[in-house]
Amino acid sequence: MTNHRPYIVGIGGTTANHSSSEKALLAALAHAERNGAEVAAFVSDDLDFPNYGAGRLDARAARLVEAIRRCDGLIIATPAYHGIMSGMIKNALDCVEELRADARPYLDGRAVGTIVCAYGDQAMGTTLASLRAVVHALRGWPTPMGVAINSSTCRFGPDGECSDPGVTARLALLADQTLGFARLCHVA
Repeated sequence: MTNHRPYIVGIGGTTANHSSSEKALLAALAHAERNGAEVAAFVSDDLDFPNYGAGRLDARAARLVEAIRRCDGLIIATPAYHGIMSGMIKNALDCVEELRADARPYLDGRAVGTIVCAYGDQAMGTTLASLRAVVHALRGWPTPMGVAINSSTCRFGPDGECSDPGVTARLALLADQTLGFARLCHVA
């Protein structure tokens, strides 16, 4: 058994600080950290960078790529915009193309927890499915638990506390699965 502390990177939110998708992401990352992970969050302004172009990363995009290169697992949270992930999140995931020539290309060997927030039920399922499909295309391993949150009925308080105990439990399970897979797959 290794003493390796898994590094979990969180990507999510919207251009508005403290969105429900950002708060859900931070709640999942906090759970992972309490259970032994080193975590880093990339939210709102961290992800507000120009559209991806090969070899044309600004400083924020380069920091994200380096964190993903080093990470053992990811948690991605997106709002549902018209039945699909936001352009900001898709653009962040497009930057993973910079890892194509790495020894561990793209998201290979990494568990990826997926969270979707929507103001209503209709867009949650298609957005979660499309996010998981992108993770597969990038060679990542979506966790069995994917969390869909109806933001019209579930609220997050100023300190990140969730109004729905069921959502809190699902976010914890998603974090546990991401962290567990990261521990299983770590090569010393």
